[in-house]
Amino acid sequence: MEQKKTRVVLLACGSFNPITNMHLRMFELARDYLEDTGRYHVEKGIISPVGDAYKKKGLIEACHRLKMAKLATEDSSWIIVDDWESQQPEWVETAKVIRHYHEELSVKENHDEADTVKSVKRRRLEENEDVCQSSSSDCKRSDGPELKLLCGADVLESFGVPNLWKPEDIAEIVGRYGVLCITRCNSDPEKFIYHSDLLYKHRKNIHIVREWVNNDISATHVRRALRRGQSVRYLLPDSVVDYIKEQGLYSVETEKKNADVILAPLQRYSKNTD
Repeated sequence: MEQKKTRVVLLACGSFNPITNMHLRMFELARDYLEDTGRYHVEKGIISPVGDAYKKKGLIEACHRLKMAKLATEDSSWIIVDDWESQQPEWVETAKVIRHYHEELSVKENHDEADTVKSVKRRRLEENEDVCQSSSSDCKRSDGPELKLLCGADVLESFGVPNLWKPEDIAEIVGRYGVLCITRCNSDPEKFIYHSDLLYKHRKNIHIVREWVNNDISATHVRRALRRGQSVRYLLPDSVVDYIKEQGLYSVETEKKNADVILAPLQRYSKNTD
C-alpha cells in the first residue's frame, strides 16, 4: 500500500525589495527537494512581504513591493502573494506571521471538510479526540498541511545576530514548524547549525537544500545596479523590470530611506534597555 504523503505549504517572509528570480527559484528548489523524498507533496507557496514598519534601510513602500511580487508570480500555478503582513500598522515578528498563516490553513482545512463530507469529518474528529485524550494535549490533525518557513542561508545565520530574534521565537519556528534553507555562495549552514545549541537541538527539522547552480542574485545588488542606471534584465521577471521603470523606483534617494532609523527588532531591544 502506498504511503500517504505529508502535505506541505511553504512560506517565505522578507523584504522582497525587489523580488528577484532567485526568490522564485527558492520555491522550486524547495519543492523539488521535498517531493524527491517521496514523503511530501507541496501544494502551495506563500510570499509574505514585510510591512513598512520594519524600517529597513532602502525599503520602499509595501504597495510597490506587493505589486512587483504579484507580477512576478502571475504565471505560477502554485505560488501566491499575501498582503496580510505588509498591511499591519506595526512590524510583526516572523513567528507571529507563521502562526497567522498556520491558523488560516487550519480554518480553511476545517471549512473545506465541513463543506464536503460532514459525516466523515465527524467520524475523524471522534477518532482524533480519542487519540488526543490518550496522548498529549498538543495532538495534531494528521490530514492538515504542514507549514514550513522557506529562507536563504543568510536568514538562518541571522538567528545568531544579537537581539535580532527572540530565542523563544527561533525555537518555535524551527521546532514547531520547520525550516527549508536554500544555500548561497560562501554560506555554510551546516556549520552554523553545529555551533548553535538551539538549532542543533532541532537539526532534524531544518532541511538544507543545495543550490548546485551558483546564483548570487540579491536584491541589494539589484538596487545598486538600478540606482546606477544599469540593466537588471534577466535578474528579475520582465514584468517587474517594466514596473520599476514605469514607477521610477530605486534611486539614490530611496536607498537613504530609514538610514537614520533603528531596525524594528532592534528598537524593541533598545526600549527594553532604556
